Amino acid sequence: MTNRLFAQASRLDEVPGDSTGDRLALGLAPALTPSGLVDDPSFFHGFAAHPQVLARGLLTLADVTATRYFQFTPSTMRDPVLTAHGDRLRAECFSSCNSVYARLDLLADAFDSGEMSHGTTNVDIGLATRAALSRIGRDRLLHLDVGTDGLTVSQVEGAVVERPVEMPPRWVRALGNAAELHHGLPLAFEMGAAGAKAFVAGLPAATSSPRNGWLVPSGTGVRVATRPTSGGVLVAGLHRLSAAKRLLPHLTGIAVYGRAEPGPVVVELTVPGGRLVLGLTDEAWRGHSGEGALLGRLASATVAEDADLVSALLAFEPVIDVPRLTREAALDEPRVRDALAVLAADGRVGWDLRDAAWFHRELPHDPERVEKDNPRLVTARRLVADGALSRAPEGWHVRSRSGGPDHLVSGDRCTCTWFLRHGTGRGPCAHMLAVRLVTHEEIA
Repeated sequence: MTNRLFAQASRLDEVPGDSTGDRLALGLAPALTPSGLVDDPSFFHGFAAHPQVLARGLLTLADVTATRYFQFTPSTMRDPVLTAHGDRLRAECFSSCNSVYARLDLLADAFDSGEMSHGTTNVDIGLATRAALSRIGRDRLLHLDVGTDGLTVSQVEGAVVERPVEMPPRWVRALGNAAELHHGLPLAFEMGAAGAKAFVAGLPAATSSPRNGWLVPSGTGVRVATRPTSGGVLVAGLHRLSAAKRLLPHLTGIAVYGRAEPGPVVVELTVPGGRLVLGLTDEAWRGHSGEGALLGRLASATVAEDADLVSALLAFEPVIDVPRLTREAALDEPRVRDALAVLAADGRVGWDLRDAAWFHRELPHDPERVEKDNPRLVTARRLVADGALSRAPEGWHVRSRSGGPDHLVSGDRCTCTWFLRHGTGRGPCAHMLAVRLVTHEEIA
């Protein structure tokens, strides 16, 4: 994706004669809306019903994106992606190490009044902005305007200007992989405020050594077991959840999605008017951008054309209606779902576990992105074009590009070095993808 600079820097302006506070303007990149590209847009403005929750929620995202949880190192990255859906705001980011996905969903009752339209942009939450948000109290008015009028913050002083930043290109790959990893994750358990607060209060700090455990519901809250336990969810690196401590006083519940074996985990914490979603990879050293979770869905002869058609029918829905898309695109449901996977790989759709549905965010479209970000797919297409595949009784032989012995693909296994090292934990190898491409062409 082309790097996107902010249209203006964030700034903190004094409001002469206004005793309620100063005005904090968040610098924005040009936003894509249903009507096209708009410079420095304003797609939401209103008063927060729970100002401290909103302020601390944004600070939590800033904490996540400024932290490298694997071999802890602080970072200067603090730029979440904001999407307005007409009925809610979503703010998303990744940790500096890319192993933690964080999303703050601000629902309709998060605001007392205001007007929300549609659009996607990324904002700069710099050090001065963080300081201003940290001074928001429970009884102060907080006016949010994602656009030219900025964000009104009560009882803050001084004037600062934040430097513009660029949106990290690897976030696009990570957004797609996060959506696919979360898709289909089972809900393990839920509990109320007391259990959520007790669990978050006991989490290790972000600077702690990685500690693994199985989250298990108990009569007093969430227990962390040291060995596999029935009904438990394995979390690798409990310290990666530590950013949630900012919202500790406001927690009203918790939901945990995942399985007892190694794999992705999602912890969803509810707060008044919204939800904080934290998604973890199965190891603290593994980033979302390198997971290759979408590769299997991208190996189709028609998927790129299908994705273009489906993309034209999206309209910033907070919950994408797949049956509607199948009717209007005149495609069967499997092809629509594969098309949505391509759009996820381009950062244009995400997955919401609570709604069990895709949602639309709009980022600049790069037709070459899917191939550029997935070199195994490029290699697979080259193998097919070179006629390197041949049928065999036991599966498919794939000619080695290095001149060595052929690789054998049989079912969900391959004899190549990549598969021996990773299995299917980071998506299929290039040889398995090549077989899928040939198989799809034969079916078509």
